[in-house]
Amino acid sequence: MRDHRKPSRYNQQFFRQWGGPGPLFFGLIAVFLVLLGLYLAFTKSIPFTSPGYEVKATFQNAVNIALKSPVRIAGVNVGKVTDMENKGDNTVVTFTVDNEGRPIREDASAQIRPRLFLEGNWFIDLDPGTPESPEMEDNGMIPLSNTATSVQVGDILRTLQTPERANIQRLLVSLGTALNQEPTAQQDLTFEPFVQGLSGGEALNLAYRRGETAARGTAIVNAATLGTEPNDLGNLLRGLSRVTRAVNERGDDLQGFVTNFATFTGALAAESENLGLTIQRLGPTLVVARSALVSLNDALPALRGFAIASTPGLNELPRTIRLTKPFLRQLKPLLTERELLGLAQIIQRTTPDAAKSASATLKLLPQLRSFGLCIADTISPTGEQVINDGAFGNGQPAHREFFYAAVSASGGSNGLDGNGSFARLQGGGGPVRVKQSDPGEISPIENTLYGRLQSAPLGTTPLAPGVPPMVSDQPCSEQEIPDLNGPMAGPGAPSPAAYP
Repeated sequence: MRDHRKPSRYNQQFFRQWGGPGPLFFGLIAVFLVLLGLYLAFTKSIPFTSPGYEVKATFQNAVNIALKSPVRIAGVNVGKVTDMENKGDNTVVTFTVDNEGRPIREDASAQIRPRLFLEGNWFIDLDPGTPESPEMEDNGMIPLSNTATSVQVGDILRTLQTPERANIQRLLVSLGTALNQEPTAQQDLTFEPFVQGLSGGEALNLAYRRGETAARGTAIVNAATLGTEPNDLGNLLRGLSRVTRAVNERGDDLQGFVTNFATFTGALAAESENLGLTIQRLGPTLVVARSALVSLNDALPALRGFAIASTPGLNELPRTIRLTKPFLRQLKPLLTERELLGLAQIIQRTTPDAAKSASATLKLLPQLRSFGLCIADTISPTGEQVINDGAFGNGQPAHREFFYAAVSASGGSNGLDGNGSFARLQGGGGPVRVKQSDPGEISPIENTLYGRLQSAPLGTTPLAPGVPPMVSDQPCSEQEIPDLNGPMAGPGAPSPAAYP
């Protein structure tokens, strides 16, 4: 078998005739590699490959930007300019964005900035946009409203020609005069009291000394501009962007507005004398208005409290009106001439008696008040007392015992049968003889009463006379409350008393 690992006789003969690659072959390869390396070093791109993710931006002035100028996000290079195309007065610049700089949002913005302080190379400062906006597609366009170009020093120097520099000099001189000149007495009327009599520079120094309070208020205002919800400020800026875009699209209307405004200012210039007189009298008017506004400010808390207190009533007002409509429909017929005439006659007849009744009522009301106070302050407390007379007490208040006695008397003295009602009377009787003095004292001879009982009396409650002391010149409500368990309550000696 033939060993394929060894070269054949033909191959051996070929290599013997060619002799292998020589120095020229390796030199050409070296030159090709050097040229390829130089090309890649200068172009910094691999040929026949896609440039990657690209974005276009429309600038109003892009004369300073050049191909291969860097594109930066927050100072970091993320791409370079690949193409520039003039379209009318604007320039469309195409640039790449590496993966490190993505994503680029649809509300992204770009600005051409210088790389050196005064003059030098330029780059595109790219703002990728807000996270809420969707990502821009490849070859997406950043509109003119979201691009800007930095002002060059040459532009500033060309603008500041001799007339403009003279105007700036006059402005600085006038500013110095205004800062050093003391105000007149009439001008002081328009100033705050703490800066009256001070020049402009002195007033500014005073303002700087009080700048801490103003800075605190400014910080609060700046914090308020952030809004109450996340991204409120971004939403505001996007809204302003839409407004400015709409203003840019309505350039003709804006031109008309400027023309009308020029007409308006011309009318003001024609009335400059009257306008100056108005401004002159504005100072005293503001002084008077200040005191009025202070009074109004003092009245606002009370007015706010009144408004808060009136809110429930105002909320019920529609319902009240709906409920009042049936009454008003019934009241309307009563207000006709026929009904009002009869009602007026009735009122005319009843008015004298009503006046007499009102006069008598005025006299009765103090007596009713005294009677009510007597019941509340004297009689009721007395009736709430419990009489403690030993085995004869039932533990109930006195006012209840009064009604118990009334019920017992009614039940013991009344009766009813087939012949009608009758009364039961017990003549008395028993083994114990008793006697007592006649309280009526009908005659001096017969002043003793006799009788018989089943048992001898044990005592008398209350004691005679048993009347609490009263002050005749004091109202009932101011009298001393009787003590039903006091010395006059008893028990005392039996009456009637037993005798042999």
